[in-house]
Order: sequence, then C-alpha cells, then structure tokens
Amino acid sequence: MSHVYQPVMLVELLKNDGASTKTEIAQALLSYDASQIEYYEHITSNMVGRVLTRNRGLTSRDGQTYRLNGFGELHPHEVEALVQRCVEKIESFIEARGDQIWAHRRRSSRLIPGSIKYNVLSMAKGRCELCGIPKEERALEVDHILPRNHGGTNDPSNLQALCYQCNAMKRDTDDTDFRNMNEAYKRRLPGCEYCDAEHSDMVEKNILSTLTGRKDGVWVVAPRRHIASYFDLYRPELNAMNELMGVARRNLELQFPNCSNHAISIESSESDASQSFHCSMRLTPE
Repeated sequence: MSHVYQPVMLVELLKNDGASTKTEIAQALLSYDASQIEYYEHITSNMVGRVLTRNRGLTSRDGQTYRLNGFGELHPHEVEALVQRCVEKIESFIEARGDQIWAHRRRSSRLIPGSIKYNVLSMAKGRCELCGIPKEERALEVDHILPRNHGGTNDPSNLQALCYQCNAMKRDTDDTDFRNMNEAYKRRLPGCEYCDAEHSDMVEKNILSTLTGRKDGVWVVAPRRHIASYFDLYRPELNAMNELMGVARRNLELQFPNCSNHAISIESSESDASQSFHCSMRLTPE
C-alpha cells in the first residue's frame, strides 16, 4: 500500500504549502480507500436505508438510488431548515456521546495485538474464512469467534479473518448462546487421559487442545473438552488442534528424518452410549 499511501501524503503536503495535520492526511488517504466506501454502502443498504425506507417511509429505493419522498413539494427555505435541523441533531448527539459513538470500531481494532492480527490474516491466505472473497475485493477484519464480552480471548484459536460484510452480518444475525458454549469448553471426564492436561505422555498443549506422543511414533492431538464426535467441535477447537498438528508434524520429521509420507486420521464416534469416547486427530508416519 506504500505505492498509494506515500504519494497521497506527498500530494496533501504539496497542496497545503508543505504542511498538513495528521487528520488532514488521514482524510486524504480515506478518500482513496474503496473498502471504507463499501463498508458504508453496506451500512446504508442494511441499516439506515432500510429503516428510513421500510420503517419510517421517508425514503424510497430505486435500484442503487434512494429518493426522499415528497422532496419536490418542499420550498428551498424548507430544505435549508430541515438540513439545519438534522445538523443540529447530529451535533447534539456527538456532544452528548463523544467518542463513544465509534467506540465499537476502535475496540475491535485495538484489542488484538498487531503481530497476532498479522498471523491470523496470513493463515487465512488473504481470504474471508466465511465467504472466501479475497482481500483485494473486500477489506478483511480479525474477528473474535467467541466474543470477549462472553469470555473470548485473543488466543489465535479464537480468532478468524472475515470480510467486513460477513463480520457485520455475523454481529447482526448470530444468536448463539455463547454462555453455554463457554461452559462446554470446561467439560471433562474423570479418568480420561485426553481430558487430563498433565498426563505423562503429553508433549505440548494450548488453551483448547493437547498433543501426545506415543511410543509407536503416532502423534495424537485431542480437544481438552470431552467430546466424542469430531464434527461437533467448535471452530476455535479446530483451530487449536490444527496448530498442534503442525507441531506434531515437525516432531515426527525430527523423529523419522527419512520419512516423507504422513497419514492423518480422525477418531470420532457418532453414537457413544457410554460417553467415554474422546475424539482425536492422529498423525502417523508411513
């Protein structure tokens, strides 16, 4: 982006007798950022435009164009008075709420350290992890799968790269009971070796999974939550297990340097009447 950012800043400085404030430069950069325009186009279509058109009946939509109903009947002084009234409402709200108006966007961008953001976006290979659209077509954001206000953390396993549109729709439509989801992570079965995060064969662990090395050369990655079916795992658990599977691969290559083929298998049960089965992923040298 330096090919755009640097010339834009230089142009702004040249146009303003060699000096511009940080805000003026930021506004100039913003004018070139199509992703921000797309973001507010989405807000217009799905929020403010929908409310003013469907709920209040003040506007109507024709394709991509919104029209103010009854505008042709307004005299110029009435238009001016209405504009002034709207501006006063905006200024009054901003004075009362201040920076809190935009706090949700500031929080989402500042809570996650830059190095972690970079790793999440790199793992996504520049594409939204829900719809698959590339970053060149729609800006990507790093999202908490389990929200922070429901106990979610900045652990990479709880983060995903979403385009701004999928992220906005997720906030608008997701009715997941996150309290139950967070409690489910704590489920353990006494006596289950994979539920015991300190068992003797465990090599490594992260917040949601463990890695065990067996004497026969098989590496086992299991969720810390006691669950029988691999297909019932939550996305953060899959992320955490894939992270440890990478560790298992490196360990296996050190253990068997001449082995070039590996097999990955999934141990899963869909009908565990005894509720003693614990699903896992296994990496085996061939």
